[in-house]
Amino acid sequence: MHFVIMPGRRWRRRPPYGGRWEAAWLSPVILTALIAGLAFSTPREIAFSRLLPAAPALAAAMWPVLPTILLGAFCLLVMIGLSFAYTDLGTPYTAAAIITVTLAAAYASHVRLQREEALFHIRLVADAAQKVLLRPLPGRIGGVEIESLYLAAQEQARIGGDFYEAADTPYGVRLLIGDVRGKGLSAVGASSAVINSFRETAYDEPDLRGIIRRLEISITRYSAAFPTQDLPERFATALLAEIPHGGGHVRLLNCGHPPPLLMHRGEIRVLEPTTTSPPLNLATLLGNQYCVDTVAFAPGDQLLLYTDGVTETRDRTGEFFPLADWMRQQGPTPPREVLDRLHRALLHYSGGRLDDDIAALAVQCSNTRAEEHLA
Repeated sequence: MHFVIMPGRRWRRRPPYGGRWEAAWLSPVILTALIAGLAFSTPREIAFSRLLPAAPALAAAMWPVLPTILLGAFCLLVMIGLSFAYTDLGTPYTAAAIITVTLAAAYASHVRLQREEALFHIRLVADAAQKVLLRPLPGRIGGVEIESLYLAAQEQARIGGDFYEAADTPYGVRLLIGDVRGKGLSAVGASSAVINSFRETAYDEPDLRGIIRRLEISITRYSAAFPTQDLPERFATALLAEIPHGGGHVRLLNCGHPPPLLMHRGEIRVLEPTTTSPPLNLATLLGNQYCVDTVAFAPGDQLLLYTDGVTETRDRTGEFFPLADWMRQQGPTPPREVLDRLHRALLHYSGGRLDDDIAALAVQCSNTRAEEHLA
């Protein structure tokens, strides 16, 4: 089981397919009817009636308290009815077992419901935290279409160390995607520090190098404020992209992050950085020299930014997901459809189980110029 976070959509757990859930919910009734039918239609020596306490016990796993008690009462009535047909079934002992199991099942149902309610409220808090950390992105900024996808590998985490953000700044549309070392709740704080810093500096710094240096300061301060045994290994990869108003090109600053893919007229290009830039929080060890690459980005071109959870998704044989080859097969496809297809492809490739958080941004340069939008 995994959890899907789509910006602008309410989180939900995937229900069982078809009518499986309905059949499971009715299983205590089906079990009761089966036991009662066998008890009435088979010789008394077999004594299927002794299985009646199993029905309320099963109901406790999925029913509220009152229906569980009512089912137990019905089983007791069935046992009493059997006693009129067969006088030597040991009715008092079976009836006592039904009453005892029903009371225990009712208590178990009550405890289960309390825990489910507590879990529900925890998930509401997680929803609120997710909306703050990974708030919904606008579908379009100027002449740029932007869609996002986030898949949390840890079911209890809901959000993790992968992050993204977009900002409409005086310098153009600026995008951030990154991945804090680790996954789940342990990486949420560091990714929050990076995102909040980007939301402030993206509007102030005229150059991408200035933004990345501010992000470096933020994650360093966060790591110092919350020291752990693995402090030297707490770092984050990050990729900054800047699309000036009017398009024409995109500037990229890659700090140890997987290279984005550019689709231009059906051709896929892997945008490897000219010079490697250090990941966040490793500048003191690797130096603070950052390289900005400029790539043509014409109307109709599409850019796919992603975290390593995409390319490190494995099949049953241990082979990595061939993202570039998969992208070549998609052809001209709207950004939302690209991410929906990618989501389905990753689940199919991994057999439905993801071992790492996944984030992706699909960005397309449309024919509508930003100047016309601002006008």
